[in-house]
Amino acid sequence: MSSTRRRAQDAAVDLIGAEGIRALTHGRVDAAASLPAGSTSNHFRTRAALIAGVIEGMAAAEREDAGASAIRSRDDLVGALSRMIEVQSGPLAGRTRARYALFLEADADAAQPLREQRLGMEAWIHGILLELGSPPAAARAPFLMAACEGLLLHRITVDPDAPIAEVVAVAVDAALAS
Repeated sequence: MSSTRRRAQDAAVDLIGAEGIRALTHGRVDAAASLPAGSTSNHFRTRAALIAGVIEGMAAAEREDAGASAIRSRDDLVGALSRMIEVQSGPLAGRTRARYALFLEADADAAQPLREQRLGMEAWIHGILLELGSPPAAARAPFLMAACEGLLLHRITVDPDAPIAEVVAVAVDAALAS
């Protein structure tokens, strides 16, 4: 991927996260990325292509962020999920806001990379719960994901200082309960 394309994607995410999806224009992305006028249009010809490119870039960045840390215990899982929420509601809060805005505004086809990313995350949680618990625990992966997503949304909209680890621990314990 070219550095100009990546810069445009990153600037677009920052723009959406700070000002909402309606602020997304090719010219504003060029300005935010300190690119020559027309650069974003060279990579994303239409607004729909720009939105799709932003979603694609965001999903790739989130896959990189998730990494593949080894989770071998309940405490490892609580720690990993807590760290993810801390980062997504702290230093990466703009990207989180942009993701929510794009989910709400993008058409189903454009948002597909984010949906695939979400499904991959759920499969990862499912596997961990299966390894730590049992098939019934693994079936609670959507519950655990919803609890973490709710906490993340709460932190970026209502209370940025809401406790994380304590809430995640309760959700993990509920998912692992027999």
